[in-house]
Parts: sequence; C-alpha cells; structure tokens
Amino acid sequence: MSNFWHWFIVIITVGNIAGCLWLLWFGGRKNQTQSETGEPVGHEWDGIYELNHPMPRWWLWLFYATIIFAVIYLVLYPGLGKYPGILGWTQVGQHADEVAALDEQREAYLSAFNDMDLTALMQNEDALRIGGRVYAHNCALCHGADARGAVGFPNLTDNKWQWGGSHEEILTSIRDGRQGVMPALASATADDGYSVAAYVYHINGRSLAFIGSATLRQGEQEYQQLCAACHGADGTGNKFLGAPDLTSHSWTYGSTLEAIQASVQQGRHGIMPAQRDLLGEQRIRLVTAYILSLNEMEGRR
Repeated sequence: MSNFWHWFIVIITVGNIAGCLWLLWFGGRKNQTQSETGEPVGHEWDGIYELNHPMPRWWLWLFYATIIFAVIYLVLYPGLGKYPGILGWTQVGQHADEVAALDEQREAYLSAFNDMDLTALMQNEDALRIGGRVYAHNCALCHGADARGAVGFPNLTDNKWQWGGSHEEILTSIRDGRQGVMPALASATADDGYSVAAYVYHINGRSLAFIGSATLRQGEQEYQQLCAACHGADGTGNKFLGAPDLTSHSWTYGSTLEAIQASVQQGRHGIMPAQRDLLGEQRIRLVTAYILSLNEMEGRR
C-alpha cells in the first residue's frame, strides 16, 4: 500500500470517528437544556402535539461505548492503512494457523493406516471410505464420479492401464503424474492418416465393409514406419513410454474410425498432474487403494 492510500484511509477513518464523537457531545449538550417532559415543536393535529424529548442518557452512553470499542479495535487490529495493530493479526496468518491445525488433526487420524500396504487398505472399510472422499474431491472432475472417465480422461475401472497396472505403478501415476505425447502424423502419411487409422481399427478386432485390403496394406506399412516404435509391431503398446495398447477395447479419445484418424492427424497431449504436493503420501495411498478396489469390483461383474 502506498503512503498516499495509507494516509487517505487514516484521515477518513479518524475523521469519521471524531465527527461521530463531536456529534454525540453536541447533541448531549443541547439535550441538557431541554425539559424532561419535552418541548413543543409547533406541530399539532386534532389536539395532539409533537414534543421534542431529550435523548435517553443510556442511549447516548451506548453510542460512546461503540466509539470506544472502535478505537480499541483499531489499536489492536489492522484497520488504519499500513498500521498492523499491536497484536500483529493477519487473515493470512489466521488461515495458515487453521490449516496447520486441520493438517495436524488429519495426520493424527490417518496415522492408523501408516503400517498398511495397499492390499490391506483395499480390505479396510474406513480406508476405502476416506479414499473415496479424496477421489470425489480431487479426481472425479476429470475421471467422473464413477471413475469411468470421459473423452480425454481414462476409465479407471476397466483394468486397462497406459502406464502399467501394478499397485506401485498406479501409485506412481498418482503421486508423480504422467505426461503422454502422441505426435501429429498427418503430414507423414499419404492420405491424412486415414489408412493408418483403418489399420489400427482392424488390429483392434473390428472391421468395416468399406475398408479395402489395399487400404489396410498401406496402413500397415505406414504403421510399422511411424507407430511401431512406440505402440509395438503388434500394437500392444509400451507402458514405459505410456503408449496405449491399440488391440484392447479401451480408448481414451474415442474408438470410432473418425476419432482414431483425428488422433493420428492432430496428435494427443495428455497430462495427469502430480498429486504429491497437493494430497501428501498418505492420502495418495488411500485413493490408490480406492481405485484398485473399483477395478476389483469391476472384475467380479
């Protein structure tokens, strides 16, 4: 805050308090000359006269008390420009203290799960309930309330994992985040990525009558040149690169021929933000156990 605004606030605030104090003093002084029964003001209606009664003394002292309270408050707390108040209170400091107190309470509560591995957490109802709340507050916006994902966001219940599906690999994905990059390949293909998309559609175990063998041969050739290094010669992917399995029926950006061609043409850049600093290790373990439990439940269906 600049000195101009500091003094502007100080002058306006102190001036208003002084003005209120003078007004009360002046009004109280004038009331001393008035009769307790009130003085006529000259207004009359049907024999009823309006009288000017003095202000009750208790009311006057109540106003003085509010002024005293305001002065004490401005001495103790910030309110006069850059003056910090003798208590040194700030809203930022109060918020930090409250957050620290809540963090301490949470850590004490979560300490009961410190010695449990992910398998044990998956079998603990309290752990799953907390993990579900962590998921709802931090993950559901992208992956959906039911964890089945949306276009651009993976389904977390189908046991298809782009970066590996072991307990530790999923934990790492949540803790450290992931970043997958699919380069745009439209300019590197002969027909704007159509043949490659048709071939990928084919190795996914599906077929369309209007896709001819010549298109598939061209698509296979271009696939081996442009895509096999990441997705593998057979299209089963590479978890170390984050290259998805193209032979499965799990598609983050859509499974139609048009959606696959759009991925080849434009490329994709998917980011899973790291949750290490936001959630902390214990809550990451709990939400990981919750997601693993969803996979286990889906597998039983």
